[in-house]
Amino acid sequence: MGEPVLAYVGVGANLGDAQQAVRQAIDALAALPGCRLAACSSLYGSAPVDSSGPDYVNAVAAVATTLAPHALLQALQGIEQAAGRQRPYRNAPRTLDLDILLFGGERIADAVLTVPHPRMGERAFVLQPLAEIAPDLVTPQQLQAVAEQRVRRIA
Repeated sequence: MGEPVLAYVGVGANLGDAQQAVRQAIDALAALPGCRLAACSSLYGSAPVDSSGPDYVNAVAAVATTLAPHALLQALQGIEQAAGRQRPYRNAPRTLDLDILLFGGERIADAVLTVPHPRMGERAFVLQPLAEIAPDLVTPQQLQAVAEQRVRRIA
């Protein structure tokens, strides 16, 4: 076990009680062995992007973790499965979605994991909550580029 790395995790849901699902996922993240919740954004509501179904509830959590990136991904997928996540097709509506956005300063690109998350810069529902808890990681230009996407703070 080395020094903890700060990882940023995107949390989203749009099926069932999405706000409750996001809150429970953040609690589950905080309870993962080798993880400590360092910060969590407000909850945000947003229309689906490249998807369908009801509006999403999103947040970003910062987790100090001693887990390796792929071990963290496996743990996140376990939380998704416990919440009833199914993957009938790409970008299907979901009970819960957890994405590693950033993992320290690491760059990872393999068949299972890409970090930084390849589409985070295109999504206001990621950039706005990330900017709330880590303003140094999001530029005004990035926020301006997604300004037309409807995102609102809900809690």
